[in-house]
Amino acid sequence: MLFQELESILHRRLGGPLPGAPAQRLLAPRPRSGWQPGRHPDDCRPGAGLLLLYAVDGQAHLVLTVREAALPQHAGQVSLPGGAVEQGESIAEAALREAQEEIGIDPAAVRLLGGLSPLHIPVSRFLLHPLVGVCDSRPRLRPQRGEVARILEPPFAELADRRRLALEKRLIKGREYLIPYIRLRGEKIWGATAMVLAEFLTLAGRAPEPGMPEDKA
Repeated sequence: MLFQELESILHRRLGGPLPGAPAQRLLAPRPRSGWQPGRHPDDCRPGAGLLLLYAVDGQAHLVLTVREAALPQHAGQVSLPGGAVEQGESIAEAALREAQEEIGIDPAAVRLLGGLSPLHIPVSRFLLHPLVGVCDSRPRLRPQRGEVARILEPPFAELADRRRLALEKRLIKGREYLIPYIRLRGEKIWGATAMVLAEFLTLAGRAPEPGMPEDKA
């Protein structure tokens, strides 16, 4: 999809009712322990994430990070640049600050289009507020040592390719889960990041199909 077309769609739809929990559920682990769609505990810590898009030769690309394997939470997982909202910060300020720290983005180069639906992440007790931002050209990116193992910059068309969707069974703490994920650049995008991307893709008119093949590998 052309960058300008995608930006126009997102700008318009982020100003209206969001797809919300039904879209997030499309790529949610089953069961999603501790998650009540559209609700969250009062003691959640606010977090902010930046879903960043930029243009290359007119085509839209995204920026995602692979977290370092030694981190105490969500180690090795694909995520949005982001983190905790500090006292006195707005969601937007936190998202841009964290993106600057984690991937070296210049906040002045980012135009924020709006926010997706907040998502409660039970394992870390965060209430994640994803913001969609755009740059007109590829920004200079630098992974933060000790936090970001590498940066992924897939074209939007690659992320939206439904052939990259699959399911796998995992045994976690003695309980079996069915995990939807997106195969991308040698990584599996699952959990909260996949749920955020499910709403983003739905908003862009490319909702993930609920009937995904089970990964037998």
